[in-house]
Amino acid sequence: MKYTTLPHTDIKVSKICLGTMTWGKQNTQQEGFEQMDYALEQGVNFFDTAELYSVPATPDTYGSTEKIIGNWFQKTGNRDKVVLTSKICGPGPYTAHIRENGFAKEAIIEAVEGSLKRLKTDYIDLYQLHWPERGVNTFGLRDYPYKTSRKEAENHVEILETLDALIKQGKIRQVGLSNETPWGTLQYLQASKELNLPRMITMQNSYSLVHRSYEYGMSEVSMRENIGLLAYSPLAQGVLTGKYLRGQKPADARGILFPNYILRYQSDLVQEAVLKYEAIAKNAGITLTELSLAYINQLPFVTANIIGATKMSQLKENINSINVELSEEVLAEIEAVHKLIPNPAP
Repeated sequence: MKYTTLPHTDIKVSKICLGTMTWGKQNTQQEGFEQMDYALEQGVNFFDTAELYSVPATPDTYGSTEKIIGNWFQKTGNRDKVVLTSKICGPGPYTAHIRENGFAKEAIIEAVEGSLKRLKTDYIDLYQLHWPERGVNTFGLRDYPYKTSRKEAENHVEILETLDALIKQGKIRQVGLSNETPWGTLQYLQASKELNLPRMITMQNSYSLVHRSYEYGMSEVSMRENIGLLAYSPLAQGVLTGKYLRGQKPADARGILFPNYILRYQSDLVQEAVLKYEAIAKNAGITLTELSLAYINQLPFVTANIIGATKMSQLKENINSINVELSEEVLAEIEAVHKLIPNPAP
């Protein structure tokens, strides 16, 4: 395994982060335990979860993933071996069953207390805002939704003050953002600098070979302000494994069980790009999965690559990607495809 540190801290984390959002829906508790056991054995010490999980979000599965992780901590005593993240969900039609007051002070406190209870721990190492309240171009939106986005933005100061109090209480250690934009990120950084409040140290945004729009503005913010990207959906919901190519429809695949989650990856341009990346991988003697993950592993603005799997065979291949080094020739071939078909999946 390879390691780095969370920006502005001495917290050591593996470059591969274990994603958990299928546990409690597609995966049983026993399977979640097996994944955590294996990941830890392979040197993965960074686990990511959220109060919303498992996904798809429903009232009956709310918090189920955190409960599985908490039960594993209780069974194994491995809490001190894991750098743990969680998130408070933002407002929206799919989260009305959780709460409707966004990132209000009482909402953040309630969310943290609930996660701590389910996770059976006294603290969360990195606590993140799952997505902005105001409405931005994420979750399949290519462009900024200026007609529907809320005119008022989040109260950045109140949010940071609330998180600051929780840090001082020892309930969270560090804070980060998710699905944010350069403008939103800089608002938080400015408020923390001017008022001596906690600094957002990471950004959990989508990034894959077919969705590199993070590089439009956020990558520069990452590098100049030292905010590490925690890349999620690095395999584009499984599309970059090749399992949906040429009309394949594996019955137990996430994209077949929950088709809405891969709609953004089903265009002809995506299929064309994936076929080209598949050919590059084949010529390099590696799998498409390894190519897709290894590319992200080597990016200078990435702190960790969040991998997720429903099967142990997938998990093993994903974790092994840390051992794959892409040659300059392969990297040039990837850039040639990106130039031809840039960001086909928003």
